[in-house]
Amino acid sequence: MKIDIRAQAVSALFAALLWQAQALALDPAVAAPAGAPEPAPGKVSMVLGGAWLDAPGGERRRIEMGMPVGAGDFVRTEPNGHVHIRFIDNALVSVRPDSRLEIVRYEYNRGNPALSTVKFNLEEGVTRSISGDAASAARQRFRLNTPIAAIGVRGTDFVVSATRDSVRALVNEGAIVLAPYSDECSAEAFGPCAANAVELSGASEQMLGFDLGAQAPRLLPAVHETDPETLRDNVNGAVDEAAESEDEITGANDAYLEGTANDRVNAGLANLAATAEPAPAPEPPPEPDFTPQAPFGEVENRERRMAWGRWGVGKGPLERITYAYEDAREGREVTVGNLEYALFRPDLESRDVDRGLGTVEFDLAAAQAFYQSGGNIVAMRVSDGDLSINFDRREFSTGLTLNHDMTGTVLFSAEGRVYDGGYFRIKESDQRVSGAVTLDGGEAGYFFERQLEAGNISGLTLWGGR
Repeated sequence: MKIDIRAQAVSALFAALLWQAQALALDPAVAAPAGAPEPAPGKVSMVLGGAWLDAPGGERRRIEMGMPVGAGDFVRTEPNGHVHIRFIDNALVSVRPDSRLEIVRYEYNRGNPALSTVKFNLEEGVTRSISGDAASAARQRFRLNTPIAAIGVRGTDFVVSATRDSVRALVNEGAIVLAPYSDECSAEAFGPCAANAVELSGASEQMLGFDLGAQAPRLLPAVHETDPETLRDNVNGAVDEAAESEDEITGANDAYLEGTANDRVNAGLANLAATAEPAPAPEPPPEPDFTPQAPFGEVENRERRMAWGRWGVGKGPLERITYAYEDAREGREVTVGNLEYALFRPDLESRDVDRGLGTVEFDLAAAQAFYQSGGNIVAMRVSDGDLSINFDRREFSTGLTLNHDMTGTVLFSAEGRVYDGGYFRIKESDQRVSGAVTLDGGEAGYFFERQLEAGNISGLTLWGGR
């Protein structure tokens, strides 16, 4: 009996060792020779809206949760698409709407991370990159290329917006180095470039900008990221959409493309009125809306001293009070801005507000506001607003009344400090405001954002002094 028990124990031990050996042999992370670079594909950890993956062989597939992403793949998002990719070294990349990002190389050396190599190519759009072990350990072997400039890192969390003619970059943490392509800085190289380069850290409260034809990047003042995805991505806890079916996602996308919920409600009311008997009572007059029905044109640009410019297309057909960058900057200089917009005011020699302004009460002149949830963006109605600036006490307070069928009425309010040069801002955990006034206190403008329980609101305002 003892012999049988001992034999069974030896047999069980042998079986366990055999199973472990087989498991190790099947695990490439363990079976790979020590120090050898191992394949490091990413995996889609979140996808919203329309997004596609173009594989090196030309195959195009709709992006789904859990899909592997590796070197040579192109991630393309539609105007309502948004993708998060988690890499094997715990790096995270967020590809935002209407963007094209190529994963050129991703080689993570687990045994010696300093030998890793990471390279991305942002053809167009906006992406956020949070460094993992590879980029943190191998900073000289990390590169993010754009059409006109290269970005290297110092171990960081940064956001880049790129077009064929311009690049804007903002750092949340760490530091980046932005440099235009030249004989000393080729797109084929790795790591940060030194020629005509400018470094930006997350503590600077500024943004780097570079436009085609310029000699070097420039620092843009008083800049804050408008995106708390877009306003700030909750990158450490990406939304788990695995429980949402593909039909539900497709339905949401179709609803977004067909129009806003407000449009559908109005259409339903119109059909009901056409068939109901007796005729319905006259509808009450509509609430005021400070969002122009048609986009601002040349007349408004001439009449107003302050103007909002956009770096790219902004929100496309939803834009109402913004101009292309070159049109807004004519005769003006930038004050505050973010990755999408910049507020311009007259270019004067003076750099401080006039003395003796006291308290100025401003009237809301125009606004545009948006509600963003899941990948869908809809325009909100701005029905009321107030802005008061006490230049003696260097304080401001403001309030807006916003509305949409998806949110109901939202009351936005904020109070904060006024700084030298006529700038004012507040930054809290769930909302922020950043703006400026003309130096005579006659006009003002600010952008705002607030995180809601489901989604966020953001927008731009223009004001006239009373």
